[in-house]
Amino acid sequence: MPSATPSPAWDGRRPATGTEAEATALLGWLTDPEAPRLCLVTGAPGSGKTALLGWFAKHGPRAGRPRRRTARVLVPLAGQSALGATWTIADRLGVVARSPGDLVHALATSEARPAGRAVLLLTDLHAAAEPAALTDLIAELAGVGRVRLVVEARSGTPAPAALRTDRRVAVVDLDGDADPAGFAAPERDRPLPDLSDPVAVCTADPLLVTTAYVTGSAAAGLPGTLDGPEAPARPGENAAEDHGGLRAAWMRAGQSLCREQPPADRALVLLTALGDGADPRLRPALAELAESSPWRLRWARHRGDLTPPWPGPVTVLGAAGGPLEGTLLVGDRTGAVRLLHEADASPAGRLAHTVPGRVTALAPAPDGTVLLLDDRGRLHTVRGATPRAPYLERLTEAVSATLARHPGTALAAIAGSVVVGDRLGSVHAFGLRGLHQAASHSGRVTAVSAVDSETPFVCSGGADGTVRLWTPGRDPRPEPLAERPSPVVSLHATDTPHGPLVAVAWGDGLVELHRPEGGPTLSFRPGPPVRAVAVTGAGSLIIGTDESLVCIAPKRMSY
Repeated sequence: MPSATPSPAWDGRRPATGTEAEATALLGWLTDPEAPRLCLVTGAPGSGKTALLGWFAKHGPRAGRPRRRTARVLVPLAGQSALGATWTIADRLGVVARSPGDLVHALATSEARPAGRAVLLLTDLHAAAEPAALTDLIAELAGVGRVRLVVEARSGTPAPAALRTDRRVAVVDLDGDADPAGFAAPERDRPLPDLSDPVAVCTADPLLVTTAYVTGSAAAGLPGTLDGPEAPARPGENAAEDHGGLRAAWMRAGQSLCREQPPADRALVLLTALGDGADPRLRPALAELAESSPWRLRWARHRGDLTPPWPGPVTVLGAAGGPLEGTLLVGDRTGAVRLLHEADASPAGRLAHTVPGRVTALAPAPDGTVLLLDDRGRLHTVRGATPRAPYLERLTEAVSATLARHPGTALAAIAGSVVVGDRLGSVHAFGLRGLHQAASHSGRVTAVSAVDSETPFVCSGGADGTVRLWTPGRDPRPEPLAERPSPVVSLHATDTPHGPLVAVAWGDGLVELHRPEGGPTLSFRPGPPVRAVAVTGAGSLIIGTDESLVCIAPKRMSY
């Protein structure tokens, strides 16, 4: 079993606790490409293990050295459940995970940008609420190339031995005298909030609430406690264990709820996550607490809801105009596209189409025609009730022929134009006056939208994390409308009585509503991974996930 060894990386600055040899061992482990990805810091109570990791989290290269510092993420595990730790780690690393397995998969498959590599510093494993489950998670994370882990566990507890079983582990053992000045005991024995009181859970420590729902007041053996959200209780079914529906809502939106934020914002997230079987007294209480939030909930539909029924998992969204005004188009992973009434998400039929495979984008045209993009990047046309003008038929036939040779990755449509994005980062606007193109992104275009306003424009998002505006026939705007270190997974733009709005969903679970003409940006995190977004003509924001469809609106449209 290898141990961390001293290295010339030591630069003379003393850690807050421990010895220079132990600090040097950690730095040597970090800079050694052949070292195991997991380093165990162990020792007796009071030996300064936690403080050593706190120093390591802040330690940087010597002044004057240009070397980039690998991000170090400190996550205390004392009192934490595996699910709470999963949500915390996922949020700090810029991914979305509903369960420990989701976290491992997200880190293993997400784009490994230099800024995305990190060292996880996990303290007090021995004091976690679920040390065995967390040990399993740590072992899985150690196999992901994107992260390295330093784990602190007290010697003499099961955690160190479990971590050393069947894997290479570097070890730093602080077995010297205790250092009371540098040792900070983790906070324990905090009183549990009333888990049936919405105000109490929104104002308490969210990780404490998560642990209580998973291992404390929640009944043992309920499905989903470690694997993510579970089926919500119907009225009279597991009512006490589910705390009137609060627990199911918390499990559904947990990663967002565990972020540092005001109670009002937490209350709004929890309100949007309530199923229709929840105690009816919860909604007014949460709405009152969320009064200072910039959003108001119009409606929400979740897996298991009956009135109206949940429309199914969402992969693509469209807000229609013209003959389909007031209708939402919701596509799922099977290729089906359902029609819903925008006012309350009640069913309005299905789109009759014969597209084989999965629909990756849809674009309702003003004349009632709906254009679809399949998972091979090919265009399909679903005609509306009224005949199309011949010039529009010729236009879509020309676009279809082009995409048969050069597949598209994103799709939008306005009167007289079809807009397509491709895997090389270009946006193509096919119109009656010819073809306009812009090389807008570095890498694949993930979403496009077009707005037929006084000054028509195209909005596009890419895997490069940028959102850009472009008027065909002109040069693209040099500065992006938005840019973040996460890929754009969906966007939609439309004109409203208050000016154009652009909704953007990012790969780390954040949704933003932008005003291209200037003004503040509103943001919201529903909790689960966001698959699609849309903006209605009235300015409401529609958010689709694998388990939910939610509609929220700004409280002040002049924000």
